[in-house]
Amino acid sequence: MAQQAQTMSLSPPAEGRLKQLGRQIWKFRFYYLLALPGILYFIIFHYLPMAGIVIAFKDISPFGGIQGIIDAPWVGLKHFDRFLNSFFFQDVMENTLVISGLKILFGFPAPIVFALLLNEVMRTGFKRIVQTISYLPHFISWVVVTGLIAAMIGTSGGLVTEWLNDVTGQKWNFMTNPQYFVWVLVISHIWKTIGWSSIIYLAAMSSIDSHLYEAAQIDGANRLQQARHITIPGISFVIVILFIFEVGHILDAGFEQILLLYSPAVYSVSDIIDTYVYREGLLGLKYSFAAAVGLFKAVLSLILILGANGLARRLGQPGIW
Repeated sequence: MAQQAQTMSLSPPAEGRLKQLGRQIWKFRFYYLLALPGILYFIIFHYLPMAGIVIAFKDISPFGGIQGIIDAPWVGLKHFDRFLNSFFFQDVMENTLVISGLKILFGFPAPIVFALLLNEVMRTGFKRIVQTISYLPHFISWVVVTGLIAAMIGTSGGLVTEWLNDVTGQKWNFMTNPQYFVWVLVISHIWKTIGWSSIIYLAAMSSIDSHLYEAAQIDGANRLQQARHITIPGISFVIVILFIFEVGHILDAGFEQILLLYSPAVYSVSDIIDTYVYREGLLGLKYSFAAAVGLFKAVLSLILILGANGLARRLGQPGIW
């Protein structure tokens, strides 16, 4: 008891802690003001809308307004059960995982390789030109990109498609053939993201001590060996963190890209969770169902990112936290 009383007496009172916190905030007030727009953005557009999760457990009418949400009957896990037992559940989950898996398998290492190659370029002017060209697709909307894809490999009138038809004497259907369509998604995703995603790797490479390269050159290491034993280990923490984020987004699969490119002919390989919810939940005005699937995705993504972070820490990497 005496030891407990001594511990309680040594701990600062709540009022003192609040005053200390207030002094710290006032001391760094300008930094907090700089961070305020970002904080408000997340509060307004990410945390406050979380109150709407309640409709996933209700059966609301799309025309009932706020009062309709309040008065709507509770249905528990009805919408979750409907999604999990849906005829389309297995197909949309499989398509989502396949498309996301291929994008991670080929799209995740692509900017790393591109950054490694760009890091070896000694001519500054040429390097800047290549960087600028590689960044440009990131700023182009998927609406414009899908128009370019249709102009190049569209079933009728596509530049590449017509050329292949003339050369091979066969009819090529990249956009309506399930065998090719998934690769259209993967390749266009890589083309659009490779340059922008390489920026963080190039920034990490610039922080590597140049003396390590000089020592490696003295020891007779060539450029490939330097990249393997110095550059890649030097950016490994960045690779791990970005990979954890990729795992957390594995259930997204690129809704906007697929929505603009797919057609009923390729539903069997391209209908993912988000496109299914778009048709059933939004076009069909089943808002409670759409909210339930969104919550299901969020919880599963949280489990995946926690698991990936825990695995990274077990392997000796810093992880996200």
